[in-house]
Amino acid sequence: MMAWSLAGHDRGKLYVIIREEGDFVWLCDGRLRPLENPKKKRRKHIQIMKRIPAELGAVAPEKWKNEEIKHCICVVKKELAGGSYV
Repeated sequence: MMAWSLAGHDRGKLYVIIREEGDFVWLCDGRLRPLENPKKKRRKHIQIMKRIPAELGAVAPEKWKNEEIKHCICVVKKELAGGSYV
């Protein structure tokens, strides 16, 4: 799934959720927060998007790459700007 950050210095940024554990999630954007160094954030500080682009949905989370995550975030932002993805 994907999520928007609602609080903190990264407010308004789109991430991919790569792991969930209790009240925390680990977020990745493929650029500043690569898979090797995900951001740990409380669940109450994010807004989850229920849909995920087909590019990521077709691949198992263990096999995701930073380039794929960057591409999917870019695609979702473009679709949101056009109004066709919500």
